[in-house]
Amino acid sequence: METRRTRAGYLLTVGVLALLAWMAYRVTGMVSRAAASVVRPVQQMGTQVAHALQPVGALNTQVSQVLHPTPTVLPDPVTVIHSVRSLARLETVQYTVEKVVTAEEGQNHLGFLFGDRLLFVAHGVVVAGVDLDKLQPQDLWVRDGVLYVRLPAPEVFTATLDNQKSYVYDRDTGLLTRGDIHLETAARRRAEQEIRQAALNDGILRTARQNAEAYLARLLRSLGFPEVIFVEATPLPATQPTP
Repeated sequence: METRRTRAGYLLTVGVLALLAWMAYRVTGMVSRAAASVVRPVQQMGTQVAHALQPVGALNTQVSQVLHPTPTVLPDPVTVIHSVRSLARLETVQYTVEKVVTAEEGQNHLGFLFGDRLLFVAHGVVVAGVDLDKLQPQDLWVRDGVLYVRLPAPEVFTATLDNQKSYVYDRDTGLLTRGDIHLETAARRRAEQEIRQAALNDGILRTARQNAEAYLARLLRSLGFPEVIFVEATPLPATQPTP
């Protein structure tokens, strides 16, 4: 009798556990389906929003391209070479100069209507040296084992603006004018002259001659001339006027 009761209690316990496991499985399935039904519309909404924003992003890109277009440079395919000549220039010094130039026009009592004024910051490079193509046979002679050299006068080879660093800092135009399109060109031309003159005032020609003599002295000594003396044809001026 006790054995039957024990077996019945055991079967009842197993049945209850099985029922609880089945109910837990059903509840878990219902929760999963409910969560999926909630998440799926949210995901669909997110996809719709993303698709809706794509035209807006494309429109913003198009508007940006219109307001800030990328410049297109189209060089002429035809190239004309006017002349070719050989050079024997010995570049011995380079100056880097910064200059601020003001260009203006119409700055009178009606300047607020028709005036134009700009401030140009110029960065330029000035290169000087000696043109050895001007060296003549009579400019070199040997006396008592000493080589005498009369070098050509040093000169400025180039005085150009660095367009990557030069810029218009400020421009002020009148109420009734758009400004002179040639004013910046005039400012750049004047800036090149000022940069050249600044280098001349600082003694670039004298430095160019000294560097040329030092370089050529080492070269001529290596060629077998133990002593080299440079003779100046004419003394250099302190400055050179702007051409």
